[in-house]
Amino acid sequence: MILRSLFCSAWRVLLCSTLAASPADAYLAFVSNEKGNSVSVVDTNTMQVVKTIPTGQRPRGIAASKDGAFVYVALGDDDTIAIIDAKSFKIVGRLPSGDDPEQFALSPDGAQMYVANENDAAVTVIDLSTRNAVGEIPVGVEPEGMAVSPDAATLVCTSETTSMAHFIDVKKRAVVANVLLPSRPRAAAFKSDGSELWVTSEVGGALSIIDPASRRIKETVAFQIPGLQAAQIQPVGVNITRDGRFGFVLLGPANRVAVVDGKTHNVLQYLLVGQRVWHGDFTPDEKYLIVANGLSNDVSVVDVASLKVIKSVQVGKEPWGVAILPQ
Repeated sequence: MILRSLFCSAWRVLLCSTLAASPADAYLAFVSNEKGNSVSVVDTNTMQVVKTIPTGQRPRGIAASKDGAFVYVALGDDDTIAIIDAKSFKIVGRLPSGDDPEQFALSPDGAQMYVANENDAAVTVIDLSTRNAVGEIPVGVEPEGMAVSPDAATLVCTSETTSMAHFIDVKKRAVVANVLLPSRPRAAAFKSDGSELWVTSEVGGALSIIDPASRRIKETVAFQIPGLQAAQIQPVGVNITRDGRFGFVLLGPANRVAVVDGKTHNVLQYLLVGQRVWHGDFTPDEKYLIVANGLSNDVSVVDVASLKVIKSVQVGKEPWGVAILPQ
């Protein structure tokens, strides 16, 4: 009787702990499909698409609200940003993004959105509480990459044609410094402690490590893959782990993700993924990095601990970006 009681108690503890752990591991990946005019929703437990959401024309930049209630997706050809309810998977509103929105960034408190208007050489500032545009900041030609410093004081916008990273004072809403970069800079990401800014350059084939304090490039990382010409190696997306240990640089038509040491900036290895890998996102626990492969119409799932690609999931036509939320 005692043994049976102990067994039942242990079973109940195991069951309760399993049930308690499940929600923390249950995530949904929202994938923008640029030519599919849709967002695919992938359950990261089953690694299957559970919903396809029609959006409008040319969805690209995508991110979740800070409270997890919404997913925002930039509709470049509709000149707006759609607001998707993360539970119902329905579009519940739109934001006045300015002309041809591509990428955007949220302030750390989630109160404001900063949108790169590719055809307008400008950044639109949106107040998310009122859903109104409250400012516009002139920048270089073809702005794209957007990142906000952890202290919320500085916004960085990269301009592809001007080949610069523009440092913007958030309070003044004005450019206060420019950093010249290798050709066609795309994405930008701060380390979580604000010590470094990483910017990819697609045509320049490089990753620039910038000191945000001095606003100077302190190191340039080049990529070399046996069997591939330099022109095929085109850095686009970049994701850095919260502890700063690893950075993942998505190399476009090279069909690889470069793993970069966060301290030494050495390239540790290249992970083979799908065709034309573009942008990605971590699951909140950083167990996985999920990246969008534009020409193979799938996403690749990278196990961050083992630095291995463990799964491919078919999504919509020409996936572009990924945003991940708890279920």
